[in-house]
Amino acid sequence: MVSPLASRPGVSGATRFGYSDLVRTVVLSPPPIEVEQLIERRKQLGLDGYDEMWEGTYHMAPMARFGHGRLQAQVIALLEPLAERAGLLISGPFNLGLADDFRVPDGGLHRGEGDPEAVYLDTAAIVLEVVSAGDETYDKLPHYAAHGVDEVLVVDPNERRVKILVLSGDRYRDAEGSILLGTQATDLQAAIRWP
Repeated sequence: MVSPLASRPGVSGATRFGYSDLVRTVVLSPPPIEVEQLIERRKQLGLDGYDEMWEGTYHMAPMARFGHGRLQAQVIALLEPLAERAGLLISGPFNLGLADDFRVPDGGLHRGEGDPEAVYLDTAAIVLEVVSAGDETYDKLPHYAAHGVDEVLVVDPNERRVKILVLSGDRYRDAEGSILLGTQATDLQAAIRWP
């Protein structure tokens, strides 16, 4: 049986032990003690930085690969002067939402200082998502919209493309550029040193 993920764009079909490298696992509540121990161990080792809670469902995400991290850092550096000019503060990954329902974008641009001790932020002006094989970037959009995130900047290394999505009502629409940053997607795309 082929994993349904193997047919998704950008997902490796390589297998290990008969499963795709990227396998979704669902454990019905209550989780067995072994799952609780795994989650606790991930926390102790600091491997849970990208784990998310989706309406009470725990999404265990792997830490980013080196190329993803390099691209993320590069895009944040490109955005820094634009953010400063727009009066926005830039951050790396953060928890957007509440303790029982949050997503972790790869970065954010924020209005105002906020509470530096906050674990969960209610919203952001812009979130950054760097696409990885099998990730849930586009599945996060309804959450971002519900939290009033004005724009989503999606960077796709496979397509070597920057996509800017602007909130319109309760959904995002494709836009040529960022209203908040005053820049075009194609300008950002051209400035990136793609891996």
